Amino acid sequence: MTPIADRSAARLAWARHATGAPALVLEPASADASFRSYWRGYVDGQPVIVMDSPPDREDPAPWVEIGQRLAAAGLHVPTVMVADLTQGFLLIEDLGTRTYLPELSDTTVDALYGDALDALLRMQRQVDTAGLPAFDHAWQTMELELMPTWLIERHLGMSLACEEWDVVESAFTAIMHAIAEQPRAFMHRDYHSRNLLVTAERSPGIIDFQGAMSGPITYDLASLLRDAYVVWDNERVEGWVEAYRLRLLDARLLDETVDTDRFRRWFDLTGLQRHIKILGLFCRLCYRDGKPGYLDDLPRVLRYVLDTARRHADMAPLADLIEAKIGDRDIRQATHA
Repeated sequence: MTPIADRSAARLAWARHATGAPALVLEPASADASFRSYWRGYVDGQPVIVMDSPPDREDPAPWVEIGQRLAAAGLHVPTVMVADLTQGFLLIEDLGTRTYLPELSDTTVDALYGDALDALLRMQRQVDTAGLPAFDHAWQTMELELMPTWLIERHLGMSLACEEWDVVESAFTAIMHAIAEQPRAFMHRDYHSRNLLVTAERSPGIIDFQGAMSGPITYDLASLLRDAYVVWDNERVEGWVEAYRLRLLDARLLDETVDTDRFRRWFDLTGLQRHIKILGLFCRLCYRDGKPGYLDDLPRVLRYVLDTARRHADMAPLADLIEAKIGDRDIRQATHA
């Protein structure tokens, strides 16, 4: 048998034993950008999920530990019923299939984002960050460098001259300075429409939280409101951002000296760090991990980067540089080395 077939057989055997259902059948439920996968089965007519997280590729322990922190704060995450961390198999609660992304529309977004922002505030107020990795200068730099490495060099097949590197490094320094100014809180890191689910109770259900860190207070806000998979009118986003700033002030998570303009710059530049990373990450997923479908989302992320950068004088040269490198090329098309 191939390793994939071996893993599939082991997963099914484990799931049948864990559920006490010898005839259990598993079907793909979802996969993410990692090596983790999710499988749905039915026991006495009720759905369950088997999470397959190969320990040598994706240690499942952080998922379990972070989930416990979120649950302790009253957030809706999948309950773990059986866990075998050695093999990397977990039997968990099925939160359903109603992810935010297909549910979002002009008429539903205020209510759905209202729930998501309520959950985010609870997360930032109540979830313990002790022992979590810090979203520090070294980590931010590593993420930012994905863009020149994977977008410009690998995807576009171009290099940066010394003076072009000066533009990139100047922008990266300003971004990291804006991040360093912010209060720290629990940071989900991927708080967006594909990782939030509409649920009958305590909506939203929250998934894909295993990479949580202690980080800047605007990061998850930018992840949600400047989602790589859906775009909203900028005026509407500004309204949501200002309303959330006021809630942070009321919760004493933000100093009263942080006015609208300063908070908005934090939000913009923190979101810019995330989207610059994503430009590189989606290219890496294509070329390194064999997942070319992520290239389809590049134009939306690029538009975020260009629009946001041009709202700030110290970021505009970076937008000009990236746009010049891309030219009239369709960045959804892969390059074959």
